[in-house]
Amino acid sequence: MVSVEWKGDMEFEACPPTGIKFTIDAHPDHGGQGKGPTPVETLLASIAACSAMDVVSILLKKRQVITSYRIEVDGDRPPPGAFPRPFSEIRVKHILVGEDLDPLAVQKAVELSDDKYCTVITTLRAAPEVKSTWEIEAAK
Repeated sequence: MVSVEWKGDMEFEACPPTGIKFTIDAHPDHGGQGKGPTPVETLLASIAACSAMDVVSILLKKRQVITSYRIEVDGDRPPPGAFPRPFSEIRVKHILVGEDLDPLAVQKAVELSDDKYCTVITTLRAAPEVKSTWEIEAAK
């Protein structure tokens, strides 16, 4: 379970099971102070990191030598002011540098991540039902 605690304004502190806390905030023009990434930025970064970890793991097992790797993630959403604003498309671009990287090995690693291993991507594709509940606790 991940818990997220309000710290004031639009700043929230996320605490995942690892115990390594991080801040999520809104842009200053939306009431935040820019102390951390926005929730949408965090979602896109999660896609990239999840896939990248798979790809690196797969390529290292295939004895591919990676010297640099980045992923660029962007997507299409309705314009600001229109709600809700879900992504209609998300694009993930893998950019690798290495010593004699095998293009087929890279292609296969990306495909395996997209189709089998990356929990974030497969969860988005599955469009799981999200259920919210609420409660009010007595002030301390």
